[in-house]
Amino acid sequence: MLMKGQTLEDIPLNRFHKRLTVRSGGGSFVDGYVLSIIGVVMVQMADALHVSSLWQGLIAASALIGIFCGGMVGGWLTDHFGRKRVFFVGPVLFMAFSIVQLAITAGWQLFACRFMLGVAVGIEYPVATALLVEFLPKTARGPRLATLTILWFAGAACAYIMGNAILQFGGPEAWRLALASTAIFGLILFVLRLGTPESPRWLISKGRREAADRIIKQVFGPQHSIADLAAEPERSNISLWGLLKAGYGSRLAFVSLFWTCSVIPVFAVYAFAPKVLEAMNLHGEMAAFGSIAITLLFVVGCVIATGLINGMGRRPMVIHSFLWSGLALLGLGYAADASPLMILILFGSYAVFIGGAQVLQLVYPNEIFPTEIRAVAVGFGTSFSRIGAAAGTWLVPISLDRYGIGITMYIAAGVTLVGLIVSLALAPETRALNLAEASALPNRT
Repeated sequence: MLMKGQTLEDIPLNRFHKRLTVRSGGGSFVDGYVLSIIGVVMVQMADALHVSSLWQGLIAASALIGIFCGGMVGGWLTDHFGRKRVFFVGPVLFMAFSIVQLAITAGWQLFACRFMLGVAVGIEYPVATALLVEFLPKTARGPRLATLTILWFAGAACAYIMGNAILQFGGPEAWRLALASTAIFGLILFVLRLGTPESPRWLISKGRREAADRIIKQVFGPQHSIADLAAEPERSNISLWGLLKAGYGSRLAFVSLFWTCSVIPVFAVYAFAPKVLEAMNLHGEMAAFGSIAITLLFVVGCVIATGLINGMGRRPMVIHSFLWSGLALLGLGYAADASPLMILILFGSYAVFIGGAQVLQLVYPNEIFPTEIRAVAVGFGTSFSRIGAAAGTWLVPISLDRYGIGITMYIAAGVTLVGLIVSLALAPETRALNLAEASALPNRT
């Protein structure tokens, strides 16, 4: 039973919340898998299809372009048609376009398939996180959303392990099987999501209060009703543009900028870790060891941040994350010719400290926007950040060739500094607030 003044966001984490975390987190896992599996098979695929270096680059970037489009479209679909319906779009696209890759005969066909897989990933972010956050208790909201970032790295690791195993034992056409393996996870995700209810908050925002009440009783028990939800302000027939003009524009700017500044250096370092380490005179086994160690430390940073998110708070975490990771990048720029041990320490420090900003990428946009535009805001942040990720990934080898490793690290530090300034100016604190309070503008009800 709820005590006086309590809402459904004050109840303890239960089995439904845990199942929903798995159902939602699968999209992040597949994101990491999709973006990583192409790197595993790139050499074999390029030889088999006789694709040029230009097309190799386009194929590598195709999923990021798809995520940009999918984030925009997925946010609108999720807010317009509901969380439950769109929840199954991603898994269907994963299965369909993964299987099509078995029959491709040209580079442009692979580009098209991976573009659509990116669209599926882009759709996943707004729908999966919006549905999850609208059911979670407030004490579990931050850690559960942060867990999705950890699942991204788990998907990436699985791609390297599974992809290499398929290449080793799958014969001359093994690269096709490795690319098509995403269909397995799409099928698992589809089955896991069967029976997922619609979000009561979304139903209420559409005036369907009776349907929302039925779902609350079904999920939480007959003793509960929509009266146990913390009420959000009535905003009937208000447009996205109207909400942005009302004050949410600065929040959308904050989410887009902080998210972008946190992913540009990460994608660049993650994609080109061996090349960057080689530029710092770490060769052979030392470079390979460093790449593995840095990848693991990204995971460690996210795990530490997930454990601290409620105790430390969102605003201090994002500020400290940008501050200390930026200083580590400055150190790498200054000490580009330092000993291998010092370089690995600085790189490792960056990987750990940026974990705070990484896990907040899915926490902030889901907390600080109202139900009516929550998914659109997540979709916009996803799309905007992928522009930065693609640009960073493309520019790193150019910067290394033209300006050297020191300047490249200073540029990365500059991007991180921008994230710090944006966070100091705009980052709100939402740690102890229910969803209605967190999404309300200051001095507004």
